[in-house]
Amino acid sequence: MRTYDVTLTISPGMPIWPGDTPPQLVKTGSIAKGGEANTSRITMSVHTGTHIDAPAHFLENGKTIENLNIELLLGRAYVLHLPNVDLITASMLDKAEIPPRTRRLIFKTRNSDYWANGVTTFQENFVALSADAAAWLVDRNVRLVGIDYLSIAPFSASTPSHRILLEAGVVVVEGLDLSKVSQGRYTLTCLPLKLAGSDGAPARVILTGV
Repeated sequence: MRTYDVTLTISPGMPIWPGDTPPQLVKTGSIAKGGEANTSRITMSVHTGTHIDAPAHFLENGKTIENLNIELLLGRAYVLHLPNVDLITASMLDKAEIPPRTRRLIFKTRNSDYWANGVTTFQENFVALSADAAAWLVDRNVRLVGIDYLSIAPFSASTPSHRILLEAGVVVVEGLDLSKVSQGRYTLTCLPLKLAGSDGAPARVILTGV
C-alpha cells in the first residue's frame, strides 16, 4: 500500500482565486531575537489551496464547515482520470467506467500538470464540472466530489455547479494535487480545519492505495 499526500503546500507565491486574500505567514516571536519560542501568525482565505467548500459558500442558509458529516470525508474513493477534456459533462460521465455504488469520486485532469510543473499564476481555463455533470453525480448518489484545481465549477460560471452539489449535501473538495496518482480505488482521509461558522476550510487530504 502507498500513501499519497494530495494536499497543496500553502505558501505566499501559490495560485489563489482572483480577489482572495493571499496567504501570509508572519513570525511573531523568535528564539534568535531573544524570544522564548518561535511563533507565527497566518492570514489567508479559507478557500486557499486544498480546501473544502461548505454549503454556506453558495447557499444563504447552508451548513458551515464544522457541521459537515465527517463520515463522508473518510472511506473508499475512486479517482477517475480524464486527461483530454476541457469541461467534464454528463455525457462523458455516462461513458466513463465509474464503479457502481461509487460514493466518493475524485477527478484527475490536465489541471494536475499545473501542480507538477510548478505553475504559480492562476489559470482561468482549468477543467471543471458542467452543471449537467453536477446533476449527474447527485442523481447517482455521489456524496463527495473532488477536483485538481481551485474550483469544481468553471471560472466563467461558478454558481450553477456549486449550487447543484451543495444543495444536495455533496461535499466539495478543491485544489487537489493528483499529479502522482493513477486512476483507481483508494481510501480517502480528508480533514478540514474545524472553523466555527466558516463557508470553507483548508484541509489535509491523503489517499491510500496501490
